[in-house]
Amino acid sequence: SRTNRMTRLTKRTVEALKSNPERDAFLWDNELRGFGVRAKPSGTKTFIIQYRNQEARTRRCVIGQYGVLTVEQARNLAQKKLAAVIDGADPSAERHSVRTGLTIAAVCDWYLAEAEAGRLIGRNRRPIKASSIAGDRSRIELHIKPLIGNRVVSQLKLADIERLQGDIAAGRTAQARRRSRGGQTAVGAGVAARAISTLRALLNHARRLGIIEASPAKGVRIMASQKAKRYLSAGEIRHLGKVMTQMESEGEHPTGLAAIRVMLLTGFRRMEVLAMRKEWVQPDDNLVRFPDTKSGPQIRVAGDSAMHVLEAQALSSHSPFIFPADWGDGHFIGVVRVLGRVCARAGLDSVTPHTLRHSFASMAAAQGFSELTISGLLGHAPRGVTQRYVHLDTALVIAADQVAGEIARLLDGGELRSVREIKQARTLAALRAVA
Repeated sequence: SRTNRMTRLTKRTVEALKSNPERDAFLWDNELRGFGVRAKPSGTKTFIIQYRNQEARTRRCVIGQYGVLTVEQARNLAQKKLAAVIDGADPSAERHSVRTGLTIAAVCDWYLAEAEAGRLIGRNRRPIKASSIAGDRSRIELHIKPLIGNRVVSQLKLADIERLQGDIAAGRTAQARRRSRGGQTAVGAGVAARAISTLRALLNHARRLGIIEASPAKGVRIMASQKAKRYLSAGEIRHLGKVMTQMESEGEHPTGLAAIRVMLLTGFRRMEVLAMRKEWVQPDDNLVRFPDTKSGPQIRVAGDSAMHVLEAQALSSHSPFIFPADWGDGHFIGVVRVLGRVCARAGLDSVTPHTLRHSFASMAAAQGFSELTISGLLGHAPRGVTQRYVHLDTALVIAADQVAGEIARLLDGGELRSVREIKQARTLAALRAVA
């Protein structure tokens, strides 16, 4: 660029500025520092300001075109913008943001990159877990980007977000899976609710860190899922136990069957069971120390019936894992297939590893344990002040042992005891513990 000497900008000096066919030409005002005029090779002249932002980077911002603005009008605007720079404003960045705007797709990409780098803190005050990021990426790619990825964030309204939720629930993003198993991507209220929750969370991160000015998802109402939680009844658990015993004698995978049994007896999540290491288990204290779970590091209790299975499994191999893989040094991963074969033989539909967790919780509720106690047994993340006082004391161990004992009784073909019998046994166990 070619810069002419500084002089006071007037109508005469601006009109006298000659354009260069090869580069921009500039003329700067000698009274208002940073105020100037630029002549493009085409001959177009525009008023500009030049300044350093808070990062000490030189920026230029166009005020308006000469002819549309007079010199004095441009000078007044320049004074206001340069005064704002002193207070920390960045007119160039603001103008660029308004002109181009960040799209939803761009904010989503920013969120995924920052989360994967560990620079975003989740609700538990820790970096967002890899499993959560994987779920968010799937919802972004399958639902959010296809429907509103090209929309500018600043132009979106709350109504647009709730309309997006309705479209996802109605199946607008349903498509055939590319994997060999076939089927379609999931749709419905639950899927829509999770997608909008992801969008709301990432927009809140972007707003909090100054990437966007405001979140259009603020105040959005999330759809309630109508899907009922599947759990096994006492009769189904008894029938499942009989089938498992029969299939074990026929050569069904013993590690898979043991993992199913432990999930039922503890309410632990699938990967908490499969990836469990021997050094985490403390049979004498009925504890399992997980260095990491969905809710962070946890100490969880397990009843005697569960501990017996875990101890037997620990002695069955030299692997560091309670449930070792058939080949290699890893842990067992085929429990879903084993559970599918068992349930197919038993005639039980819609049973997943999470169903076993729900069944444990249902059995605990049937025995009269409080929601607070059940949350402690399941390792749910604390949602209130009260839950901070749920300790791994004798009462919680008794609860875990009581629930596991009733489930083990059913699996082994016994009958479910009455609530009265259970309460009497619980009281007796508590008295023994105190003594």
